[in-house]
Amino acid sequence: MKILNTLVILALAGFVASAAASGTHAGGHEHDGAGIGLPGQAARVSRTIAVDMTDSMRFIPAKLAVKQGETIRFVIRNSGQLKHEFVMGTVKDLKAHYELMKKFPAMEHADDNMLTVAPGQSGELIWQFTKTGAINFACLQSGHYDAGMKGVIEVTQRHPAKNP
Repeated sequence: MKILNTLVILALAGFVASAAASGTHAGGHEHDGAGIGLPGQAARVSRTIAVDMTDSMRFIPAKLAVKQGETIRFVIRNSGQLKHEFVMGTVKDLKAHYELMKKFPAMEHADDNMLTVAPGQSGELIWQFTKTGAINFACLQSGHYDAGMKGVIEVTQRHPAKNP
């Protein structure tokens, strides 16, 4: 029994140490926001995009288009009966985060690139898109990502204004 207790204590100590070293929100992991943009400022919002999260494990719409440099206010509505999330990141980051969520489903989030929304509620996330390319988003609640609750934001280069 002493060996089992020692193993449990060592496993917990290792988890706590890695959590403390690796992140800023409960559950202890952090995302590289620079790869997908920056938290936006309300005064610089270019436009608003509405996204609905449903219990059919889908985002509506699941494909979005923005221009590099735009600051978008996402109004995220959860029209379902289950808790859902809108989390932006690279596929690699989303998959890694999802694996942690499966192990620790009560994990709470406090990063600027994600929003958890209770059933029947709405929330806002403001984000500035600084680089071109595809940015993925997903719901990382246990089972939701595997069920297909994901989407993509295509960030295209802003064309310079034409001089008359």
